[in-house]
Formats: sequence, C-alpha cells, structure tokens
Amino acid sequence: MSNIKKIRTALISVYNKDGLEEVVTALNQNGVKIYSTGGTQKFIENLGISVTSIEELTGYPSIFDGRVKTLHPKVFGGILAMREDENHQEQLQKYEIPEIDLVIVDLYPFDETVKAGGSYDEIIEKIDIGGVSLIRAAAKNHKDVVIISMKRLYPSLLGFLNKKNGKTTLEIRTRLAAIAFFVTSTYDDMIYYYLANKDNPEDSSKDESNKIKHLRYGENPHQKGAFMGDFNEMFEQLNGKEISYNNILDIDAATTLISDFEETTCAILKHNNACGIASRPTLTQAWKEALAGDPTSAYGGIVITNVSVDAVSAAEIDKIFIEIIIAPSYSQDALEILKKKKNRIILILKNNNFNDKNVRDALNGFLYQEKDKTTETIEDLKAVTVKLPTDSEYDDLLFANKIVKHSKSNAIVLAKNRRLIGSGVGQTSRVDALKQAISKARSFDFDLKGAVMASDAFFPFSDCVQIAGEAGITAIIQPGGSIRDNETIEYCNNNNISMVFTGTRHFKH
Repeated sequence: MSNIKKIRTALISVYNKDGLEEVVTALNQNGVKIYSTGGTQKFIENLGISVTSIEELTGYPSIFDGRVKTLHPKVFGGILAMREDENHQEQLQKYEIPEIDLVIVDLYPFDETVKAGGSYDEIIEKIDIGGVSLIRAAAKNHKDVVIISMKRLYPSLLGFLNKKNGKTTLEIRTRLAAIAFFVTSTYDDMIYYYLANKDNPEDSSKDESNKIKHLRYGENPHQKGAFMGDFNEMFEQLNGKEISYNNILDIDAATTLISDFEETTCAILKHNNACGIASRPTLTQAWKEALAGDPTSAYGGIVITNVSVDAVSAAEIDKIFIEIIIAPSYSQDALEILKKKKNRIILILKNNNFNDKNVRDALNGFLYQEKDKTTETIEDLKAVTVKLPTDSEYDDLLFANKIVKHSKSNAIVLAKNRRLIGSGVGQTSRVDALKQAISKARSFDFDLKGAVMASDAFFPFSDCVQIAGEAGITAIIQPGGSIRDNETIEYCNNNNISMVFTGTRHFKH
C-alpha cells in the first residue's frame, strides 16, 4: 500500500478569504471537485469555478443562523472513512458518501473579537464548532486526508498542487495534522482563558491557572505577545511587576539550566545565556563566585538558585540591580530585604514540570522537536588522549558541559573550580566563540592556566584546541565526530592536554 495520496476532492470553508483565489484556481486546474458553503461558496462561484454546496451534498440547509452547516454524516463520513478498509468503502457506497481528500478550514476570529472589545454575545458567536470539528476529523484521518488549518499553510498546499499534481506523502500529511491539533488546542485555550476570567455575577472567584496570558508586548513594544501555558502551576510570584515576554524567555532558560545541577548552585543569566554560575557549599559563596564571573553583565539580570535564599545571601544579592530572582523558597528575613525593591520579580519555583517538546514558528509553519534532556555523567565520557583528566578536571568538565548545553550556538564555555570564567555564545564560528570566551575571562583577571573548555559541537579543525592550549587550558570536553578528530587529539597529546568525547552534540539555536 502506497502512502502517496492524490487529492481528488476538497471541502473549503474559511472565514478569511485572503489568498484563497490562488488555491481554488490551482485545485480547479488539478481537476479537484470542490465542496463548500456560505460565503466561501459564493467567493468560489464569483471566480467562475464550479463548486458543490454542502447543502446539496447533505440534503439539509444551513440552520440556526449558520450554527449548523457541515455537521452531517455525509460530510464527516467522507473525511473519516478509511480508504483501505473494505467495510468503510461499502458504507460509503451504501449511503452515497463521497470521499473528501482535502479539508481547508480556518477558525472564527475569537481572540481578535475579544481584543476588539466585542460584546459577550458577539464573542460567544465566534466560538467555532464546525470548523474545529472538521479540522480534528481531517487531522485524525491524516493517513488519507490532507488538512490545511490556517492561511499560512497555503504556500505548502500550492507546492504539492503545482509541482506534485496534488499528490502528498504520509510524512507531509502527518506534519500538517500535528499543526492542526496545535491550532485547535490553542484556540480552545483562548476560549478557556476568556470564560475563566470573565466576571460572573454568580461567582466572583477567578481561576488563577490562566492558560493564556496576554503580555504588555512581545520582544519589543511594537510587537504583540502572549504566553500560552499555566505559569502559576510552576511558579508563585511573591513580588514585582507583571511578567513580560522577555522575562518568560529568561525564566525558561534559567530554570532549564538550574535543573541540571544537584549541588548548591547559583546562576546569573542575561538574554537567555549564563553570564555567571558557580557551585559552592553555601549560596552566599556561590553567588559571590557567580557574580565575579561577569559583574558587568550581571546588572539587570536574572538570578536563580536551587536552594533556599537566606538573609545573608539576600543582602549580598540586593547590592546590585537584579530584575528577577528565582528559588525554591526564601526565609522571611530574605523576603523583607528583597521586597524593598517593589518592581523586583521574586518567584518560587514550585516544580520543574517542563514540556517535553519544543514548538516554534518557522516560515509558513511550525518546527517541532523533543527537548534536549541529555545531561552527561562521568560514565558517558570517553577519554581519547594519553593524558587523562584529573578528578577536579572531570568535575569541571561536567560542570562546563552543563552550561554549554544551555548556551546559544556556537558556544564555548571556560570553567575552573566549578565556576564559569568565560563564555562565547551565539557566534558564527567556533574560533570566534573561543576568542570571545578567552577575552572575557582575561578582562575579569581570571587565570586560564588549569581551566577546562567545553564545546557544544565538535571541532572541525584543530585550531580551537591550539588556541585553548596556548591560553592555558588543560582539559577539553566535546562531542567528537569530526573527520579531523585525529588532528585535534594529536595536538592535545603533543601538548599535555587531556580531552574527552561525549558523543552528544548540544546545539541550541
């Protein structure tokens, strides 16, 4: 059984007609039979393209002011029937149900109506029922059906209409189905947020587990922004201003970083990267050592620790401007100190219930991946040089590797005595990242002799290990896997440097 399916029939029902003309024209040129209803049907007819009304297919008119149009067995049967199932095929014939190979649907603009200040009745009427049902049905049967759940997917549809004669692979249909379920789940969250936070005369209580939080703006004031998730399930905010879009990105980076450390650790982050981090017996010591790593960048940053904040450490932290502090708990004396700055955001990290996936917008669709949950231990390391790391170097190598995992690529981290002393992040070359890390370490008077280096990916040439060796680095951790690994190993062996491979790359873009 081939997973290639050709589009022969399509159901189109969209609120926004922008871009639809090109799609309908391409479908018509491919000989696709089109079913539609309401305003979409009239739009297609005005293009001079043949279209069959849903009413003609079902034998029922649109009823209840358009609330019920497509909810009928002849529509959903055509979408959900499995093409390779003989019993399903027999029922299609018996009840005269045509197969529907493509569903193009967008949803009523619920969120836009809320933001525009629509009345309660206007907003409720923008809760899409048929559209969501059509999307879910087509996505469920993606083995046989293509689902286009938003206008931004039109270019993809046009691609396999114009270049593949309307043929699609199971891989394509699965990807589109995943996007479709993301669309419907997000839509439902918007409705939940509105209803859960609407004043109810019979119950003045307010649901605090807000699933969608509209932010003041996005990364910049001219961009709109929202957080879709249950912030209060992970955090309790004790003080400070409203959380912003950029705050959430920093909080996410901080909490995922600290989750890799078991010993008492304090980290300072700016723009999603660690600018200071240290592990020490007490929080006060860890804070001072982390701050020394880059006291300039620490100003206005975010501080996170995995232990309770006491009054002594709070007093030290309070000496500079810190926008956010996160910890599992605080002493009462510590809170009294930290709350003196009324805008400082103070958060209790209640749990690390992170999503196990990353979803991000890209081009005219979405990118999906599993989160990078791999954290190497000493058992994962493979020594590849004659000289082996010392016990303290092994500690520093693992410490540095945790930090580089959470740093923007290309990334290099330099560490010594379980403290970050220099990093290069987000560079276009690994050499530039290393030079940046060395320069930063030296600018704060760190002695690089005996320090270790971690790289988020392999070294394509031996230049980086040579630069590191000349700077005083004595141990290196990297994934390995370059065709020139032998050159890198040879340099280390000739210059009394130890190196270990992890076998795992940690790109973070």
